Amino acid sequence: MGEATLRLSRVWSGNAVSGVGSGKSERWNIALDGRVAGTIAYQETVEVSPAPGRHTLRPGEGRHLSRPRTFDIAEDEVVSFRCHGPRYGWPQLLAALVKSDLWITLRRE
Repeated sequence: MGEATLRLSRVWSGNAVSGVGSGKSERWNIALDGRVAGTIAYQETVEVSPAPGRHTLRPGEGRHLSRPRTFDIAEDEVVSFRCHGPRYGWPQLLAALVKSDLWITLRRE
C-alpha cells in the first residue's frame, strides 16, 4: 500500500513595523488527529506521512493555535497546507489574543 503525504509550510507573519505577532522564534506543534506528529519552525516546510483517509490538522501550541481543519487524503496523494500567525493590523492581533484559535491561519493550497 502506498503512502499519503501531508505537506505543511509556515510562511511569514506578523507586523513588519513592530514585529508583534511574528513568533519567528517559536516552533509550533503539528497536531494530526489530536496527536503531535512533528513541529514546524518559521519558514520551514514539513512533510508527514499519514495513512489514507480522513484526518484533522491543527498546528500550534498553548494559546497560539489554528482552527482544526479536516481533510481527506488518498493513497499516493499529496495534500498541502500553509500556515501563518496573525497578519498586520491590530484588529486581527487583538481578535487572536481573545480567541486563541484565531492566532494561526491555516489554508489548503
